[in-house]
Amino acid sequence: MTFNDLRGKRVLITGSTLGIGLATVRAFAKLGAHVGITARNTPDNLDALLSELSADGGQAAFFAGDLGKTDACVATVAAFVERFGGIDVLINNAGALLERRGLENIDDVFFDAMTDVNLRSALMVTREAIPHLRASARASGQSAAVITTGSIAAHGGGGPGASLYAAAKAWLHNIQRNWVREFTPANIRFNIVSPGTVDTAFHADKDDAARAAVSTTIPMGRFGTPEEMAPSYLFLASHACSGYITGQVLDVNGGQAMP
Repeated sequence: MTFNDLRGKRVLITGSTLGIGLATVRAFAKLGAHVGITARNTPDNLDALLSELSADGGQAAFFAGDLGKTDACVATVAAFVERFGGIDVLINNAGALLERRGLENIDDVFFDAMTDVNLRSALMVTREAIPHLRASARASGQSAAVITTGSIAAHGGGGPGASLYAAAKAWLHNIQRNWVREFTPANIRFNIVSPGTVDTAFHADKDDAARAAVSTTIPMGRFGTPEEMAPSYLFLASHACSGYITGQVLDVNGGQAMP
């Protein structure tokens, strides 16, 4: 089974100029998808990146905005639809740890920042995308897809100072169960890709000793790479490959957690 049915699909990927998001953008673009990239700030290499992404017959466009704010979520979806004419696949990848804080150092400002970037972004972008996903499924006769980036932290509570991040990811893992019941009649599928420890900027604060210690908890003995995460999004986006899969969490973690 190949991903040929993704050619020409209109795919909005939030938080997608670095790490897992960028690797996923590249994977879709190589298959000829029409990809929307988002970030708070315009990357310095934007022109070169857009040219690269368009080299395989697809199209790519960048949409700047702070998706922790509802008005930016509304504007981003509207701009994507204006550019590409609709949405077939939404990937909620925007999110961040921000910083590590133990319980006694969590205040209202930090709580709001964490929930805005990790929860509000996915909630409001999905809300705005639903009418377009519904229209896509109706017009094509195939399922539309929403794929959200979860985390291994949702299973185990997260590392030191990451309680809010872990709780936010667990919230994302859970809320899709409600959305599955609400939107399956509209032929929209909801699934989670839940990465383990991946070699991205998220773990840039770890020195060699810390990385080695974490690696001992992974049966494969190493961190994953963003490029190893990306095919899971392709699989869950493809109607041909996963048209009967919804409400699931796909763990991609080298055996680090087997819930």
